[in-house]
Amino acid sequence: MFIKMSFIEENIRSVKENITRAAEKAGKTAEEITLVAVSKTVEPERIREALRCGIRIIGENRVQEAEEKFKHIQEESEKHLVGHLQTNKAKKAVELFDMIQSLDSLKLAEEVSKRALQKNKIMDVLVEVNTSAESTKYGLNPEEVMDFMKKISELEGIKVKGLMTIGLFTSDMDLVRPCFKKLKRIFDELKEENIPNIEMKCLSMGMTQDYQVAIEEGANMVRIGTAIFGKRE
Repeated sequence: MFIKMSFIEENIRSVKENITRAAEKAGKTAEEITLVAVSKTVEPERIREALRCGIRIIGENRVQEAEEKFKHIQEESEKHLVGHLQTNKAKKAVELFDMIQSLDSLKLAEEVSKRALQKNKIMDVLVEVNTSAESTKYGLNPEEVMDFMKKISELEGIKVKGLMTIGLFTSDMDLVRPCFKKLKRIFDELKEENIPNIEMKCLSMGMTQDYQVAIEEGANMVRIGTAIFGKRE
């Protein structure tokens, strides 16, 4: 009997096929690429459907929105904060999430570490780097990253697992690609440094419009919302 796939199931299959192709181009396998389904403004029922269709990690942009939605999601999943985190929301973020992908200041790192230790937890984090030099974007300047890592490596409540960036917002992939190349270069340099408590495991770059290019340039984690859940209101 032929069972018609749902919109979300079809989208996930399509995204996974694209990931496989891009990974092969980069000399990798699809299994080496971690897919984070970004569920900003998506209601719990549709998030649950994505989890039933094989999604393992969901990414939320805002602490408040996530707190409300997570009450309605019992399915097993890993939860990542992928949006900007204000210092005053660090306590709640540590309670709600398994990873914070947007660490971008010493003050925030210290607060997350403090709150994690209070919960007897070590918080996995990615350091966000502004590779496009757009003033509207959060993240460290690329030249600040090495010093920043050395400073935060001493914080006991966090474990740095890698780097994250958002590519230049344009449909011209020739302009986006250098952003990803830059982050991959920093990622490799940090690996060489072997800074204690800093593990270069995750290279999170690429969203709906550019994830295939990101994978070609070394991403092993992509954050995809629209291509899975459809256009947002």
